[in-house]
Amino acid sequence: MAADAHSMFTKILIANRGEIACRVIKTARKMGIKTVAVYSEADRNALHVELADESVCIGPAPSRESYLVMDKIIAACKQTGAQAVHPGYGFLSENAEFARRVEEEGIVFIGPKHASISAMGDKIASKNLAGAAQVNTIPGVNSAIDTAEQAVKIAQGIGYPVMIKASAGGGGKGLRVAFNDAQAFEGFTSCRNEARNSFGDDRVFIEKFVEEPRHIEIQVLGDAHGHCVYLWERECSIQRRHQKVIEEAPSPFLDEATRKAMGEQAVALARAVNYQSAGTVEFVVGKDKSFYFLEMNTRLQVEHPVTECITGLDLVEQMIRVAAGEKLGFTQEQIPRRGWAMECRINAEDPFRGFLPSTGRLVQYQPPTQTMFAAGVDEEAGGPPSQPSPSGGRSEVPAAVGGVRVDTGVFEGGEIPMHYDSMIGKLIVHGTDRPDAIRKMREALNAFLIRGVSSNIPFQAALLAHPRFVAGDFNTGFIAEQYPKGFTAASVVHKQPEFLVALAAAARRRVRARAAGIGGQLTGHEVEVGKDFVVVLGGAGSQQHQTAVKVHGTGPRFDVMVGDTQHAITLDSPLRDIVVRGEFDGAPFCAQLERVGLDYRIWHNGAQVEARVLSPRAAELSALMPFKAPPDLSKFLLSPMPGLLADVAVQAGQTVRAGEKLAVIEAMKMENILVAAQDGVVAEVAAKKGDSLAVDQVIIRFE
Repeated sequence: MAADAHSMFTKILIANRGEIACRVIKTARKMGIKTVAVYSEADRNALHVELADESVCIGPAPSRESYLVMDKIIAACKQTGAQAVHPGYGFLSENAEFARRVEEEGIVFIGPKHASISAMGDKIASKNLAGAAQVNTIPGVNSAIDTAEQAVKIAQGIGYPVMIKASAGGGGKGLRVAFNDAQAFEGFTSCRNEARNSFGDDRVFIEKFVEEPRHIEIQVLGDAHGHCVYLWERECSIQRRHQKVIEEAPSPFLDEATRKAMGEQAVALARAVNYQSAGTVEFVVGKDKSFYFLEMNTRLQVEHPVTECITGLDLVEQMIRVAAGEKLGFTQEQIPRRGWAMECRINAEDPFRGFLPSTGRLVQYQPPTQTMFAAGVDEEAGGPPSQPSPSGGRSEVPAAVGGVRVDTGVFEGGEIPMHYDSMIGKLIVHGTDRPDAIRKMREALNAFLIRGVSSNIPFQAALLAHPRFVAGDFNTGFIAEQYPKGFTAASVVHKQPEFLVALAAAARRRVRARAAGIGGQLTGHEVEVGKDFVVVLGGAGSQQHQTAVKVHGTGPRFDVMVGDTQHAITLDSPLRDIVVRGEFDGAPFCAQLERVGLDYRIWHNGAQVEARVLSPRAAELSALMPFKAPPDLSKFLLSPMPGLLADVAVQAGQTVRAGEKLAVIEAMKMENILVAAQDGVVAEVAAKKGDSLAVDQVIIRFE
């Protein structure tokens, strides 16, 4: 049965998986509440299952047969005696019908009431509600538009550019920007078709397109006793294809007056729908600091940790307490804003292959050392933080400024399955100010070791080093503007190439020094350490770039002469470690260094190089080696990612034209259509529908 207003839950069920399920479990553990995990057959060995006190299998791997089946979630609650359900985010978290059914079964939904979810779930209805609550709304037409001709007429009245949006849209689907009549006509038709196919709802409306827009959201928190506050804002403008990449709090763009006005309007909207939980009101903010209501997310956000950092509040705990009937333990004036926090979403995707999903086993997974923790609990010690609580005695997220936190649902040796989203985890840092937060994040990214699958860490590192990001001069179009042809290795230029050379040379000298100290060597044939080396970067022959260096010392400090400049480098990490820490010319550094064949692979600040350290004579001979051209793969269609071959659209002997659909691969809830790069004739179809493909596996061979 549901807990009354005076009692805390003793057991809750988390209707989710992965990182957010683990996050909720940690807070529940801190509060002394037992937890129940649900899992699909693909998640049988997942981390959230291991962390929970109990677990229930709810079906096959596809989410539509497990995590999205309301009956199975409710049955699991009854089976285990769970008094409440936390939905996390995604899946059923913003499903008003699920919230209503849970409540009707006498189980508490740890989130807003179903009426609030329903009111904010429809973009047209929520915009009308916002207008009635005197919240700024974008000029436009809030009612559904019937024809493309009508859409053009309305767009002319509003004034170009306009944004055409599906009422039920999300994740970038059902959205077009039009700058003229032709684009408005075509955009309306495309949006309507996309919305009908994706959401079963073809209602479309039009509004003014805000130029140089920023996506800034306000975190709100309300209880069942009429109290509602805002917990400052989050800057979420760094997006790729409408998906957030880096979030921070506070925003580098807002002034105090705008921040206060946005917060008060967010609270006004929350009050208008009797909002009782944590929620987020999203605004689009123009270059003139004009702001307009975008939508309300009636759930916990992925990026909630940055708000926890600057306020010292555990948002999951607040959601649980509100759901149990408690009053908020603080007023608007008592909410602090300390320092600056940033979050990078670490995804299993290959930024150098157009961000295609990368599934498989985490052969190595070593996140940076955590110095602050979700829910304010040191996971090693298992105890609460020693810092004073900002909220009247409740144990919250540590209030001290500064630290690194990793929220994740994976572990070394575990699998990144193809059935769900690509998130490996979230890397969060808290600094005294924005430059300090950027510095901490760059260092943490350098220390984040992931092998076995590709990750977007190089892309994140490049963004953090971009002058416009550092200056806070960006909007939602930043990534598309700065990387119009996609992200490539050439997009990352290391600012200290001499550091990479010195690190490779010092590493080689240290290995040779260890070899020289091994006993039992044949007299007259002992290993000689040597001081002269040549660091070779690039390929073979004319592709090489050779740098002569002199290295003195046997460790941990080395003096390295690169050209005419002497550098001092200290290596503090053991030889076996891939993550290397030390100092370069007195400044601390963290980099990744590993031996791959005869080369050293170095990763630092998003840049990756292959360095071969040779004796001068060996380098001289290496330059004479012939260059072996890579094989011609133009006759093959290769799988660009691991995934399920959902369809093969051609057969042997068929003539295909450039741009024609060849195959469809499903991975991480996305369909990826592969098309012909040029005209040709299919010689062989090497894979069949339903096959699980590896990266670069041959699907089709051409004549």
